[in-house]
Amino acid sequence: MRKDIARHHAEVLPAPRLFWACIGFGVFGLLWAWGSTQLGPIALPSPLETAEALVALIADGRAIAALGDTGGRVLAAFTIAMTLGGGLGLAAGLVPPLRHAVGPLVTTLLAVPPIAWIVLALLWFGTGGVAVVFTVLVALLPIPFVAAVQGVLTVDPNLLEMGRAYRLSLRQRLREIILPHVLSCLLPAAVTAFGIAWKVTVMAELLGARDGIGSGLADARANLDTAESFAWIILVVGAFLPIEAAIIRPFYRRLEAWRRTDESSDQRAEL
Repeated sequence: MRKDIARHHAEVLPAPRLFWACIGFGVFGLLWAWGSTQLGPIALPSPLETAEALVALIADGRAIAALGDTGGRVLAAFTIAMTLGGGLGLAAGLVPPLRHAVGPLVTTLLAVPPIAWIVLALLWFGTGGVAVVFTVLVALLPIPFVAAVQGVLTVDPNLLEMGRAYRLSLRQRLREIILPHVLSCLLPAAVTAFGIAWKVTVMAELLGARDGIGSGLADARANLDTAESFAWIILVVGAFLPIEAAIIRPFYRRLEAWRRTDESSDQRAEL
């Protein structure tokens, strides 16, 4: 019965959700147009002026080139951060002295705002892609680290005891028991880290790069071209929304379904 109800909701809800999303965007567009008439095009360009500026960016190739530069930096920083942070978090979870030594450093990284790392990166590396990737990397690193540590610490002790009872080697326990649970904690953290990486990359490019979406936004600001500034912002949102709709949301649904299945299996095992 519950499965039928869940299936019914899955089939019925998307259409009303899309309808209300369109209503929300429509109301936002009307308020935007009204605000433009009140404040003037210099302070707030109209949606039509912004659309024209966006079409111009796409037509002359600047938008595509900037998307490629920004996307490449996002993927590079994200991949390095997840690899280093996840690996270090796994090691710290398994080795308490390492966890106690590295934990305060991670807390320090969390306390430093990304804008401060941008300033330091510009001093160390100068303007360019390296400074941007470094800034995003340092901003993301604590996320997979904390997720991996929590994954190790929350492994079911009964499973570990069973592994020892069956005389599984450390490698076997790591592969069959610990890593799957750590992965279940790392995957949601990866989704969150990817969203943060996109925003921090644009901010770092705004201050310390010669290309990319952030650099284009900085040029538009310097030229007092408000319509183009809004066009770059629309480009950022327009690039991320398909990723969120096509990858992040389906991933969360699959993850939640997997967790419910896993919890049901645990309950049946206890019975």
